[in-house]
Amino acid sequence: MRTILNLVWLVLSGFWLALAYAFAGVIMCVLIITIPFGIASFRLAAYVLWPFGRTVIRRPHAGGASMVGNVLWFLLAGVWIAIAHVFLGLLLCLTIVGIPLGLGNFKLAAVAIAASRQRDRLHKRSRATLGAISF
Repeated sequence: MRTILNLVWLVLSGFWLALAYAFAGVIMCVLIITIPFGIASFRLAAYVLWPFGRTVIRRPHAGGASMVGNVLWFLLAGVWIAIAHVFLGLLLCLTIVGIPLGLGNFKLAAVAIAASRQRDRLHKRSRATLGAISF
């Protein structure tokens, strides 16, 4: 079932969202101070291509510099990518088949807000920790 959801996700929203994350990563790599967030954006681009069966784990102790960077990320790219996730989620929820994909987009909108405090992991749901977003 995971593979089918990932294939449908890839066609309907994953490819377009990965392009948005990759574009945001290129933009963030223009400034030296935001290069770590560009790298985080490239990681998230790879994640949104095939999200089902993976978990995003938040790092609550990322530090103060991470918070400053998240403000830059939010202003330059995060809010726009989150809006894209919400818009695609609403469109996908219009059909019965698209409801799980739309819910996945809503979860990823929260991830798009703060890119540097996220790590993605491939593991079973039973090993997911508190504060994790699983698909």
